[in-house]
Amino acid sequence: MTKRLADLHRRQLLKGAGSLWLLSVTPVAALAATGSSIVAVRVWPAEDYTRVTIEHKGQVKFTQSMVKNPERLVVDIEGIELNGVLKSLGDKVGSNDPYIKQLRAANYKPGVVRLVMDLKGEVAPQVFNLAPVGDYQGRLVMDIYPLVPQDPLMQLVTGKQTPTVKPPVPTESARPEAKPLQDKPERPAVSEPEPPRLAEKRVDEPVRSGKKVGKMVTIMLDPGHGGEDPGAIGARGSMEKNVTLSIARRLRQRIEADPSMRAALTRDGDFFVPLQTRVQKARKAQADLFVSIHADAWIKPEARGSSVFVLSEKGASSAAARYLAQKENDADKVGGVNFTVSDPHLARTLMDLTQTATQNDSMKLGKSVLSNLGSVNALHKASVEQAGFAVLKAPDIPSVLIETAFISNPEEEKRLNDEEYQDKLAEAIMRGIRQYLARNPSFTGSRSG
Repeated sequence: MTKRLADLHRRQLLKGAGSLWLLSVTPVAALAATGSSIVAVRVWPAEDYTRVTIEHKGQVKFTQSMVKNPERLVVDIEGIELNGVLKSLGDKVGSNDPYIKQLRAANYKPGVVRLVMDLKGEVAPQVFNLAPVGDYQGRLVMDIYPLVPQDPLMQLVTGKQTPTVKPPVPTESARPEAKPLQDKPERPAVSEPEPPRLAEKRVDEPVRSGKKVGKMVTIMLDPGHGGEDPGAIGARGSMEKNVTLSIARRLRQRIEADPSMRAALTRDGDFFVPLQTRVQKARKAQADLFVSIHADAWIKPEARGSSVFVLSEKGASSAAARYLAQKENDADKVGGVNFTVSDPHLARTLMDLTQTATQNDSMKLGKSVLSNLGSVNALHKASVEQAGFAVLKAPDIPSVLIETAFISNPEEEKRLNDEEYQDKLAEAIMRGIRQYLARNPSFTGSRSG
């Protein structure tokens, strides 16, 4: 009897120990099953705002809080593990970042990682999740905005350049990645535009002090894509966002050399600007013309030529135009927009899109630019096309979208990366703008000061 009781007691102890073992490993197993693995981390600094992204597989939850004296943003992320990729995030913050002093990550409690962002002053942060899209997995986004947004009109009036900063070289590859060619082609001549130096006046800025120029025509140049949104990628690895920024800067140089004109850029660096924000910047700068610059792509590499598009609310002029508009309008999904934040004033301005005079002027401007592009490159279509591009929806600003060439065409991709060819494209667009203004003398740039 004593032995039987001892055996029973031993079995109960073993059973209890097994239960305790199960209790100790079940939470860890559950975390492994539901937690997220970090794919990549990226930092996109710019004067407009700095974006920090954590790309991950799976789902994450977060809470955020601001801490004073000194200013800090604290983000607790549930469902991820602290690994080497996440630890490297702090190394990607440059000393010249306008808003972030440093960033560090540590385990806060089981299943929760705490990010602490030391700030250079008061900011207005936006933290949000993005669902997987395109080549991206899910992303946790932290946008660090200044309390007082940049004023495009004030920058124009004062002649102040918007300085940009270049992100440090990432240790983790930023998505999407271009597949290299087997024959290892030479590196494009302009693989990535160099940003202007901080606090340095542009050498091409004309001297206007001491001379009253009169009413100046203000032109908002819009280099397509940027930051998390690379745009189309050519077979050689060229990114549309880099090509468009380089051409836009060359065009700005020509505009600023004309004392009757001035130019601003929706972005002067490698960062993402939502489509509606591009329109909003044009209106805040009281722009008289809006010129959006892109580099086309098609599923077949044979497609080639330059195109010009204007807004249509009544349907696209062709199936290809409809496809292109949809692709460009999807830029917000790829670049990552916080759709929980809206601008009611901007929403009102986008409601009235039927002003005939503006659309007529857009068509005239488009025809003038297209005819001049024909002297530099073959035209994909001999006439201006129309489609529902979100970036052209400024109701009171004549607006065009220029597809300079097909970056998906190997020959045109090579030309798009050639500095001399970029100069020719910028010069052709400039001639088109000048001819439009000369043929429409009633267009006085009344919004400019």
